[in-house]
Amino acid sequence: MVRMGPDVPLLNEYKQEFFWKRFPQTVLGGPRFKLGYCAPPYVYVNQAVLFLTPWLFGGIGTLLCQLQLLRELHATVLSGTLMFGAAAAVQALALYASRRSGAVERLGAPNILIDEEEVEFTHCVSPETVRFIAPGKRFGLNVVLHAVLAGVLCGFGTWYVLLGRLTALYGSVAISLVIFVLSWVTLCIAEYSLIVNTATETATFQAQDTYEITPLTRPLYIFIFITVDLAERFSGPAPELQLASQILHVLFLFLPLLWALGLLPPLDALLLWGMEQALVFGLGGSPMSSNLRLLLMFGVSAGVAVCNYFIPSSLGVVIFSISMGFLLSLDLSQVGTLCKGAQAAVGDHGLCRGESPPRTPNSFGWTLGCRELLLYLSLLLAAMTEAGLLHHFFGSVQSQSLVAGAQAPIGYLLLALYLICWALREIQGAYLFGGVFINPLYPKGMASVQTFKQRNRGLYVAAAIRRVLLHLVSPFAMIAFLSVDKSLQLLHRVSLSVGFTRAFRVVWQSSEEALLQTAVVVLMRLAARDNVLPGWDNLGTGVQLLLVGLMIDRLTQFLAKLKFTLTLLVTSWTEKKQRRQSAGTLLALNTCLCPLLLAVVTLSALLSAPLLPLFTLPIFLVGFPRPQRSWPGPVGTACPCPDSIFYQQMSGNLAYALRMAFARGSMGSLAPGSHFLGRFQDRMVWIMILERGYGYCTVNIKGLELQETSCHTVEARRVDEVFEAAFERPERLGFTQGFNLHWGNALTPCATLAVRVYSDARNVLSGIIDSHDNLRKLQDDFLKALVWLLLRHGVQKHKGVLWGSEEGPGVGGRKSQSSQLAQTTCNQPPEAVIVESNVSSLRFRQDSSSLTSFGDWSDEDDLFGPQPTRRTVALVTAEAQPGHMALQTGASLPGSVEMDSLFENMALSALQPLQPLGLGIAMPAADKGHNPEVFTESPSSLPQLNFSCPQSEVFNLPMGWRTAPLLPSRLLQLRSLFPEDWFRFTLGQFGPAVQGGTTEDMTKALKEDEVLKELHTRVAMSCLISLGAESAFTSPSYVYRLYCGDIPWTEGLNWLSSSKELYQLALRAFRFSFKLLFDQASLGPLASPEELFSTLEEYERDWYIGLVTEKGWHDSVLQEKPFLFCLGQDLAMGTYTGRVLSLQEQLVHVGRLNGEGVRGQWANLSWELLYATNDDEERYSIQAHPFMLRNLTVQAADPPLGYPIYSSAPLHFPCL
Repeated sequence: MVRMGPDVPLLNEYKQEFFWKRFPQTVLGGPRFKLGYCAPPYVYVNQAVLFLTPWLFGGIGTLLCQLQLLRELHATVLSGTLMFGAAAAVQALALYASRRSGAVERLGAPNILIDEEEVEFTHCVSPETVRFIAPGKRFGLNVVLHAVLAGVLCGFGTWYVLLGRLTALYGSVAISLVIFVLSWVTLCIAEYSLIVNTATETATFQAQDTYEITPLTRPLYIFIFITVDLAERFSGPAPELQLASQILHVLFLFLPLLWALGLLPPLDALLLWGMEQALVFGLGGSPMSSNLRLLLMFGVSAGVAVCNYFIPSSLGVVIFSISMGFLLSLDLSQVGTLCKGAQAAVGDHGLCRGESPPRTPNSFGWTLGCRELLLYLSLLLAAMTEAGLLHHFFGSVQSQSLVAGAQAPIGYLLLALYLICWALREIQGAYLFGGVFINPLYPKGMASVQTFKQRNRGLYVAAAIRRVLLHLVSPFAMIAFLSVDKSLQLLHRVSLSVGFTRAFRVVWQSSEEALLQTAVVVLMRLAARDNVLPGWDNLGTGVQLLLVGLMIDRLTQFLAKLKFTLTLLVTSWTEKKQRRQSAGTLLALNTCLCPLLLAVVTLSALLSAPLLPLFTLPIFLVGFPRPQRSWPGPVGTACPCPDSIFYQQMSGNLAYALRMAFARGSMGSLAPGSHFLGRFQDRMVWIMILERGYGYCTVNIKGLELQETSCHTVEARRVDEVFEAAFERPERLGFTQGFNLHWGNALTPCATLAVRVYSDARNVLSGIIDSHDNLRKLQDDFLKALVWLLLRHGVQKHKGVLWGSEEGPGVGGRKSQSSQLAQTTCNQPPEAVIVESNVSSLRFRQDSSSLTSFGDWSDEDDLFGPQPTRRTVALVTAEAQPGHMALQTGASLPGSVEMDSLFENMALSALQPLQPLGLGIAMPAADKGHNPEVFTESPSSLPQLNFSCPQSEVFNLPMGWRTAPLLPSRLLQLRSLFPEDWFRFTLGQFGPAVQGGTTEDMTKALKEDEVLKELHTRVAMSCLISLGAESAFTSPSYVYRLYCGDIPWTEGLNWLSSSKELYQLALRAFRFSFKLLFDQASLGPLASPEELFSTLEEYERDWYIGLVTEKGWHDSVLQEKPFLFCLGQDLAMGTYTGRVLSLQEQLVHVGRLNGEGVRGQWANLSWELLYATNDDEERYSIQAHPFMLRNLTVQAADPPLGYPIYSSAPLHFPCL
């Protein structure tokens, strides 16, 4: 975000012109009368004729009927037949024009830019004209189906608006004529959209209409109106149906307005929303985490209600409803895991693939095991026994009065249970009474995880009591209340069967909500005392609970939408950066039209539809109803980037922490559709509850971008302020000390969770990497680290670990990042580690100087030393694909401009799409001539080594490692640099590890083996020279270059690169030595060889030391390596940075978001991008809003409209 503030345009000029051409087309159903360019008159005439054709055919049928030449049915058939013929003719003409023009359209991908195309018309029936007016259908089946449907619609539409019928309904010819004319406008709009050209709907749910469902939307709603009229015609005298028909005939006139405003949902959204509402409020279920689960659960739950209707015995209904309600409220996804067997149930690390949270073997509920089955079976048998006995002995003797009947004591118990559970839940969070007052019992200002847990022990005890009361006591109390209800004797009514099916289900599905609903019903009965409420009492307890649950849900939505509305209205004026020029006018209009505003909010709450703020301005519309998930696609879609792995690692541990918070009640009421926001360091976690049942919860965890934009930073700063005010005990004076000063914010802090995550620390290395004292020490540390790794290599080889074939967890190099995860975790020893580097790139340097190291002769080398060359994407690709040997690397000539990519240490010159632009230039190869002064030994000519100690053979090195093409005199000059004391000390440490019974004499003989020492001296000095480190390091840029593996050409580099294992050892040794430099500069020098040895062991065991761009970094994060370190370069500041990741338990703040505010902003996002196509990155609706958190909310939307960098699959975890 570059531009912020209220002056950002809602729509740029191009989009405004586009919108005002598209919107009239939507209103009229498809005709394009505003093109933006000159078109012949016949284009408009043809569209007008096609638009009025249904009216013409319907008028013929109506006229013949009015003249009593045809009966109503015959007039209907005539109009429908004529319309079918016209529709078939239009489709045939469109198919002919398509074949004549020879245009080829890709199936399922319509051209969304067709509205902007300027068509050259030749005559009125030319192929171009026909294709412009009637593009035709993409599927042959739709050609037939839509033509038949058009005929049926025209026929029934004629019958629906016959003048005789309208006159009989309203008793006035004038009113009938007005309704007749306007009704045919509605029918013409629907017919044109179905047959000729489908308009883009403002109510768009899917990004693409692949199967051409949109043309069916408008006819469907017309058929709904016709169905009611037909029911009134053919049924007996029913005043209710006649009144409904009169109202619907008037509402029929306003269908074009409702379609234009986007209030009526498309077919897919209507179906999903209808099933979800029926499942939740009619059958006692929960919204599901996927469309398939919703469909299956709705079918099974509806089957239970049907069975209850036909079961003759009330006792059988009670037992069957309780058993099925309990089973359907459980986490049925665990059944599939159980069927796969114990091996699949345990898993290895499913979370890293985003499938499920990490399963703790001793934790209850993660899998469906024997303990879980025993508990569920015990609860089911106890509930069935209780209900059966109570219904048998008390169900038929129920008193008319609650105060004197068997339900009286149970009712009082339910009231007490609700009050206790509510109070115990309230004290678990940071705020009380809906986020208004600060909770004095909640611990604040805790920097230590252990201190936080100790201070929370009292709340944990209260939470345990609440869990027992809510999950064990309350369900049985509510079952007892329902089992002795008198209305069970009247079950063979549809309403009562559905009501009690829901009542016995919701007891388990959502115990807390069911307890509230039952308490409300009990209070109403206690308030009525002995008075009879005919309309209410005749409904039965099941239907009463259904209505109370529906009213509570709609009231909750209304209050949340009203808070969202007030926040948007007030901040549009009080926030200076949100105050547009029209802010005062909009505020005055909303004030004057307050009743209309309240009506809009109420209607959206009644329909459970999002309240849509147009362009996120205080202009409120009712969005079309849609499922709670808001998006049509599967859960888990994201826009991944290298930072996604941090959220992937975090999601499992966060799910485990959320499980405890949900069980304790710290997060408040857990209704599906609730949204939470977590904050830790620079990470933002978006949590959405998808599904809720007895003892389990299903959530989706999204990770927002770490590279913060200016808008993201503004809102993140406000989020930090809100959390600090809640959890850091602010110093306040006076009356406001106990109030939440951020109550108007969309975010209400709930709790602090202890989560095992990576803490990210970044340091500028000025004074460390450029210190000459430190650089002089680097060479000695490198040799010590290399000696340690060479000796350790021998120990590994002795233990049977093949370095070249076994790939360990420390530093990547695995074949894939997901398929090898379980194998690496379970089978690989911790010692087996491979470093990723530019090994593949070194093979390209055998015939020339360093192709990527032109800094050796650049103009800047004389002044500042060798400049580090960034690793190219091509080299990284070559590392990931070892089979590709002949890869052309991109390089930059001296004096040319090199662009930086988004990845650290990479240059854009290697990107294949940029090479044709001249950013990747192939360089000529150097001469292949041999240097006669350099003696190269072949492995066959090397003498056999005769060790003086038999155990020395364990530490022998491969023969090829002794064949460096270097002068013996040069190696002899550097021999004094070899750390002989450290070599002997390390041998003494590794000796007992080779043979457990090694005596002191054998260890001494091992240390005194001169042949072994000379072997390691030769290999270590060869590596030192090959890396160009025979002299002390003097340039930070050269150190950074070696650390990144971009080694300038040296005479031994080809030899070193030919052995992948030795090159990896040398590079890892250098990285270890730099880490030693970093630690000693920060913590002080190492005091003894023992401390150095243990430090290197710790590096090998607990650290990944490499680069962020390496695959090993990614794998180490997923495997939860305790520590990670990388060296980086800030090119803008000209400094070097050190980054340390530490895995530890940290406190993560979590708060609840206003769910209706989120749904409203997502509804506007869907309308703005899918209909108005306003994808401007600087548009007003994506700018920072500290109260609504607008930018974060847009990020958290599902792709392609949003862009979270991580999104987990639905995570199921227990909450008991």
